[in-house]
Amino acid sequence: MFRVKICGITNVDDALASARAGADALGLNFYPKSPRHITPEQARAIVEVLPRNVVKVGLFVNAPVDEVRDTFDRLGLNLIQLHGDEPPESLAELGDRPVMRAFRLGSEGLPPVTEYLRHCRRLGCLPRLVLIDAHVKGAYGGTGQVADWPTVKRYPVDKDDPPLVLAGGLSPSNVAEAIRAVSPAAVDTASGVESAPGKKDPAAVEAFVRAARAALAEV
Repeated sequence: MFRVKICGITNVDDALASARAGADALGLNFYPKSPRHITPEQARAIVEVLPRNVVKVGLFVNAPVDEVRDTFDRLGLNLIQLHGDEPPESLAELGDRPVMRAFRLGSEGLPPVTEYLRHCRRLGCLPRLVLIDAHVKGAYGGTGQVADWPTVKRYPVDKDDPPLVLAGGLSPSNVAEAIRAVSPAAVDTASGVESAPGKKDPAAVEAFVRAARAALAEV
């Protein structure tokens, strides 16, 4: 669905700058405890000015399923990102809405991811994409911590596992190295292209997109 995602967009200017830089997906964070949190009303102002070909992703953390459904439908988003502790049953309740399930890779490695996806298969609700982020106790992404690339490299485990989106501490300086090490389908960053939490640095965004696209073309 996309190759380069800039997450934690909080305003129209950053959204348009990211789209001009070549990002083909933008993340809108609806988690109230995040420094990048925005309201559905703020998100609507962003969505309305974006080109149609940019994938609009709504990020949710342990939100009620009916709230996720309502926000997705009302804003006309393209993808739901579940970044909390949502069980497979939550994906089933979302029906045919496309989901990217995020996992924070901890000391247990990939087995929890694999078991989660197998449960999804049993329920008939396999996510479209899997995002793997770094695990930081008490945090749900956006920490700037780098994921364990050698472990992530071992994904997918089963032949029909969804495509991988790599996140976790990616920046203009390391995204090419990360792509060469892991060979993901796409990459995602938030803090790695910011001048302050929730404020994107246009030059950093442009450098990130350029480096990511060059490396993705190689692999």
